[in-house]
Amino acid sequence: MSAHVYKKVELVGSSTESSDKAVENAISKAGESLKRMEWFEVQETRGHIEDGRVAHWQVVLKVGFRIDET
Repeated sequence: MSAHVYKKVELVGSSTESSDKAVENAISKAGESLKRMEWFEVQETRGHIEDGRVAHWQVVLKVGFRIDET
């Protein structure tokens, strides 16, 4: 097994559906430019309330990706 080096970036995903969908949206969008993503950590979950109901989810997460080995 070789040693790897990782970098973490902070993302904020949002969704009107759920906190899980907010995470999926963030990872999906980040995947367009970040390669070798391997894990994530949820840091914060928050939402917006309208008329006594959850209207919008926001999730702050850190995503770890492996740095190129050349």
